[in-house]
Amino acid sequence: MPRFLHGPIEIAYLDEGGGDPVVLVHGFASTKEVNWVQPGWVSTLVKAGRRAIALDNRGHGQSTKLYEPADYHTDKMVEDVCGLLDHLGLRQADVLGYSMGARICAFMAAHRPARVRSAILGGLGIRLVDGSVGLNDDIAGALEAPSLADVQDPTGRQFRAFAEQTRSDLKALAACLRGSRQTLPVEEAQALHLPVLIAVGTKDQVAGPAQPLAALIPAARALDIPNRDHMLAVGDKVFKAGVLAFLQRRP
Repeated sequence: MPRFLHGPIEIAYLDEGGGDPVVLVHGFASTKEVNWVQPGWVSTLVKAGRRAIALDNRGHGQSTKLYEPADYHTDKMVEDVCGLLDHLGLRQADVLGYSMGARICAFMAAHRPARVRSAILGGLGIRLVDGSVGLNDDIAGALEAPSLADVQDPTGRQFRAFAEQTRSDLKALAACLRGSRQTLPVEEAQALHLPVLIAVGTKDQVAGPAQPLAALIPAARALDIPNRDHMLAVGDKVFKAGVLAFLQRRP
């Protein structure tokens, strides 16, 4: 698995296919394989003639684990993605993120706009900007509990079980959760002038609805993923078809 150093942080990534690049940024407690390979995203994009590039975010997968919340500020995670583009000699790419990865992509579009051709925000709607970041300290507490059996909160149990399934470093994830929950100011969302697709499951209780966020961003549109919650929307065929159509309409 290829890796590169971004300062002291080692970032693992994959790079498959040819054509215009799409950088895939996974969600909290996930990995590039769990979020993008296993649900068929990489193969779908490659078959569509695109170059699929995905990284393990810091604290996740095969990338460096850190244990201070300040190391996970969203802008620092944006710089990891920009570092990957630099490493690959790419000036700009379409970016596709899910949940926390969508937050990273939105901040990248706002703060490093020259690097982003278009942005697809999956599993994150109005909670990008409204101050309610979806996941709270109860999730961090669930990750730090002695065992899954000690977690009573249903959402906490869901994320603890998912983190154990992905064999994640639970302490690193708790630090990540506490450090990466910034919201994008509304005026920064309104100042985005690139194409944006916002895709959220209709049963998603974490993301907040897509339509109010799309209404703030001048060139954004919303995509409902029918009858899917936050976890199940990731590999949905409606989501994939909507992303492919969005990418194909780009010049």
